[in-house]
Amino acid sequence: MYVSMLLGVSYVFWLIGVSSNVSVYYGVVSLVCAAATGCGMLAWKGSSFLALMLFLVYLGGMLVIFAYSVTLVMEPFPAVVEDVMGGLWFGGYIVLGVVVTLYSGGWWGEVGDIEALSVARIETLGLSLLYGMGGWVLLVAAFGLFLTFFVVLVLVQGLFRVACRAI
Repeated sequence: MYVSMLLGVSYVFWLIGVSSNVSVYYGVVSLVCAAATGCGMLAWKGSSFLALMLFLVYLGGMLVIFAYSVTLVMEPFPAVVEDVMGGLWFGGYIVLGVVVTLYSGGWWGEVGDIEALSVARIETLGLSLLYGMGGWVLLVAAFGLFLTFFVVLVLVQGLFRVACRAI
């Protein structure tokens, strides 16, 4: 129970780091840590295969896209959370999270659908569907990553000096 609470609080902490948007560099690190913590929560609750697949997708897709966007941004002195506005946003998100949690009924709730241990889990049964329709699914996923790459490039382009203006 305490590990679940620790993973949940750290997940919210890393998502606050992503949404505070202090610097691109720290946003990428917060995103990777949030993905790792979210997959850790799934693995802790029994969905280890799903957690592994999601973690591979996060690292393979979004991390590469954000790595490209970080290389295009030339920021000699990245801002830290110690800035006044960054600290205010960070603290505001923490207060908002606590208020929403207390208003919605407390910290604890029932999570999980594990009734018995089994070799054939519901998450592994979807793998055969992925291999059966794999070509179309991979094309849709590749198009989504390609579209996300250009969205990130457009968002990053106007913020700072961009190393490559031709893109």
